[in-house]
Amino acid sequence: MINFFPKEHITSSSKRKFGICDRPAPAAEKAYIAEKQGQDWIAAVDNYPQIKVNFVPVDHCIELRRADGKMDHRCDGFLFYKDTIIFVELKQRKLKGSQWIKDGEQQLRSTIGYFEQQKEAQNFSVKKAYIANSEKPYFRTGQAVRMDRFFSDTNYILRIENRIPIE
Repeated sequence: MINFFPKEHITSSSKRKFGICDRPAPAAEKAYIAEKQGQDWIAAVDNYPQIKVNFVPVDHCIELRRADGKMDHRCDGFLFYKDTIIFVELKQRKLKGSQWIKDGEQQLRSTIGYFEQQKEAQNFSVKKAYIANSEKPYFRTGQAVRMDRFFSDTNYILRIENRIPIE
């Protein structure tokens, strides 16, 4: 069993707008939420209802190990509130093409795979995943096939943009 909700790492915000930040590689620090708007934000959370939204960092915080003992791919973290969970992978890359999307998708798929094996996964009826890139902030409609495949494989709605609405 993997504890995806380590109390000592859960932070939360009820602000109407807050950000999710992560230091660029090769920093080995966990992602975090920030309430003061700044250039550190990679993803912006639009919390119009101003409800308490919790954040848990996964990378550098929760160990997900393969059968051979090596660390598996992990996304940066996830938001959760009520019956909703939103896994998030943060990118800060101006790469041409979509390699950053492929990398982010792999990290999300891996993390979600481990999470779905836990009994807590049943507590969430709304399941989403975001790949947010501060350098390419707008929704990638050209990725519709990838997003459809992601949903059929994982039952999570995938979005590739850096604005995360809380509904």
